[in-house]
Amino acid sequence: MRILLVLALAASVVGCTRWSMDSHLNNAYRSYDRGNCEDVMLQLSKVDRESRTRQYIQPEVSMLRGQCLERQKLFVDAIQTYQFILTQYPYSEYAYRARARLETLRQLGHAEGAMPAQPSPAAL
Repeated sequence: MRILLVLALAASVVGCTRWSMDSHLNNAYRSYDRGNCEDVMLQLSKVDRESRTRQYIQPEVSMLRGQCLERQKLFVDAIQTYQFILTQYPYSEYAYRARARLETLRQLGHAEGAMPAQPSPAAL
């Protein structure tokens, strides 16, 4: 009987985490539709914390993050986010979308000179 109780409790906790993650992702999309990128980033960070064991959600989260970065005119960060999707999830549908966004940014002239920051040693 105790085993069934423990299993039921474990299943309910997993379900709650999944429901909470979906809720935050839905809230992020709603905030994006309203143009509130600050709330989008907050909701996506909550999704990140709750989805550590569910890596399949990461490309979708990264794609929405990149779109919000574009909306905030942070083009270099958006480009790096899209490149992350391409390298980490090359066969996902989000890689296709990320490639299209990169091409659009290139055509708009935002990709030229968008090089990642180069680390350099501190002066003593």
